[in-house]
Amino acid sequence: MSEPTVFIVDDDQAVARSLRWLIESVRLKVETFPSAQAFLDGYDATNSGCLVLDVRMPGMSGLDLQERLAAQRIHVPIIFITGHGDVQMAVRAIQAGAFDFVEKPFNDQDLLDRIQKAIARDADQRGKDAQRAQLRALFVSLTPREREVLDLVVEGMSNKAIANSLGLSAKTVEVHRAKVMDKMHARSISDLVKMAMQNHMA
Repeated sequence: MSEPTVFIVDDDQAVARSLRWLIESVRLKVETFPSAQAFLDGYDATNSGCLVLDVRMPGMSGLDLQERLAAQRIHVPIIFITGHGDVQMAVRAIQAGAFDFVEKPFNDQDLLDRIQKAIARDADQRGKDAQRAQLRALFVSLTPREREVLDLVVEGMSNKAIANSLGLSAKTVEVHRAKVMDKMHARSISDLVKMAMQNHMA
């Protein structure tokens, strides 16, 4: 996984510089952008980290950028910062999935703590996404017949019952079942059932 980066989007360059110095003081990688559009143009969603975002900016606002990212299924944790915050704005940001909302003037250590938590959340989410993608790839590797056998195994059917259901010999079902276990890297039927449930929920 890439080194976590804190992405700062603020049209006030003095504020952006101040935030950069603060965040770099704890040895975190930082990238700054003067506008929401500049961030969209330069952001690579494979980069881990979090977004520190000003609410009020010329052109596309911070809340507008949040909506654009959500529409593109980009779920980087967002910490909003504003000097003009109000309760409605905070509620809207949090309801739309923002990680946090901080009003100026803020305590430096408090902001750094929130940034570290946002980075940890992002790492956790990316880990879960990677596991789900790996699981999907394992299921895709199964043949249509192996998927049929797997579905019936998950339902709790015996080899004999599966054989009767699919019009196969019990020996053939055993072979398919062994291949499913091998391809899915499952150590037990219990593992297989859990994987099927996880894939269904993904």
